[in-house]
Amino acid sequence: MISVHDLWLFAVSSLLLAITPGPDTLYIVGRTTAQGSKAGVVAALGVGAGIFIHTAAAAVGISAVLAASAAAFLLLKLVGAAYLVYVGLSLIWSSLHTAKSISLASAQQSPLHVVFRQGFLTNVLNPKVALFFVAFLPQFIDLNAPNQALSLLFLGVLFNLIGTLWNLGIACSAAWLSEPMRRRPGVGAWFHRSVGGFFVYFGAKLALERKG
Repeated sequence: MISVHDLWLFAVSSLLLAITPGPDTLYIVGRTTAQGSKAGVVAALGVGAGIFIHTAAAAVGISAVLAASAAAFLLLKLVGAAYLVYVGLSLIWSSLHTAKSISLASAQQSPLHVVFRQGFLTNVLNPKVALFFVAFLPQFIDLNAPNQALSLLFLGVLFNLIGTLWNLGIACSAAWLSEPMRRRPGVGAWFHRSVGGFFVYFGAKLALERKG
């Protein structure tokens, strides 16, 4: 049985958190401007798949282990930071290649399964998301709930639904706004260097940040 409270407050908070930009948003915008709305939608779905992993992990207690174990947290943090830096450097490298090419789209096309996988890993390797689920979701679960794991799953799915809908909106908006950019490879290349730079920044910030 699901036992939650203040569901409206949870929904509003989830929307506000989804609106806050981060590596997931940057990845979706970057893929959309490079390859169009289809890639942006796939990137958003990849991020959503990562959220499902965090939801399941919180329900079975793995996220609680990360919150309690400094070594486990450090390991995941360093892996996630390295991956963010890798994605950022890849965007910068591909934009440098693009500057020598005729078209931005032709230089930065990636298979959709790669777009999905990168979106998934960008989210699932972020230890802050795991700790967020431990800190945020339990606040809306009744202390005497007979099945707290089921209640966590319910809230996680609702959070993911709200976030994915927002990310899909971001992808569609970015596709519309970036259409002129895809017709001007030079502008698009500089944009992707900027996005790549932000990824490197997020990765370095994550690696150097202390737990707590």
